[in-house]
Amino acid sequence: MKTTETMTRICPRCGCAYRGCPAISRADNTPICSDCGTREALITIGVSKEEQDKIISVIHQHTESN
Repeated sequence: MKTTETMTRICPRCGCAYRGCPAISRADNTPICSDCGTREALITIGVSKEEQDKIISVIHQHTESN
């Protein structure tokens, strides 16, 4: 049975509040927000900060509740 996580957490990397299942940092195995997890993954394949911002913006557009 799937449960919905409602607890709000603060990401230790960016300081933003987030809800839901955390990503796990590749650097030190700590829980981080999904945006920081996405950035860590994109950094490993050489994606620039500007392109990361665009990708995360598109993700937000397609995952935000109406």
